[in-house]
Amino acid sequence: MTDIVAATIGFTAEKVPMQHVTLWDLPLRLFHWGLVIAVAGALITLQLGGNLMIWHERFGLAVIGLLTFRLVWGVIGPYHARFITFFPTPVRLRAYLRGEWQGTGHNPLGALSVFALLGVFGWQAISGLFSYDDIGFGGPLRSLVSGATVERLSGLHRDGEWWLYGLIALHVLAILVYALRGRHLTGAMIHGRTPVDTIPAALHSTHRATVRWPALVIALVIAAAAVWLASGVWIDTPPPAPAAPAW
Repeated sequence: MTDIVAATIGFTAEKVPMQHVTLWDLPLRLFHWGLVIAVAGALITLQLGGNLMIWHERFGLAVIGLLTFRLVWGVIGPYHARFITFFPTPVRLRAYLRGEWQGTGHNPLGALSVFALLGVFGWQAISGLFSYDDIGFGGPLRSLVSGATVERLSGLHRDGEWWLYGLIALHVLAILVYALRGRHLTGAMIHGRTPVDTIPAALHSTHRATVRWPALVIALVIAAAAVWLASGVWIDTPPPAPAAPAW
């Protein structure tokens, strides 16, 4: 059947075992390493505190922009960047646990990790916009909510830090386990290529990490708009109270 299909569309069905194909497009790889830098920067500046807290906020805004880009790219980006291609449905998870799953890109368990990380990173970044700490540093949007809400979100933001550490540790552990098994996931996020099982060469074109420039521009514009909104620069600052008379 494969030979018939390949002959019909004008390609040979020659199979080459363990071909290296480019699955991860350049914008996706830049997003990945940008997120690593932004999250690491936010955690480091948080621990150092003091005047570096302003950089904690800036790294948080960077996370907002990067995650917004990823959400848009997960809808209009190339094949393997789209969430629908690797969303961990019960059917896919069941097939993976039975050893029956076949595919390229994220396996169902890896997909769960991706969505968990995006969710926790997103929660920490958004809750930080409305938080306030004990040394007078506050998120840029805290004036939009009540004091009780600020206090509640501040507590949840601090508690979420431990979830963040836990998921990062699991992610790093998974990378090490795969490396011991001969699968170097870090390299794939540098050059974008990964070894795949034997597939008809004619079908590679449907899975190439081809970037469409209009889609990239749309994703970048929406991400920039999200950073602008999150920064709070558009919020009117109330005028200072008039000075008390000298007499």
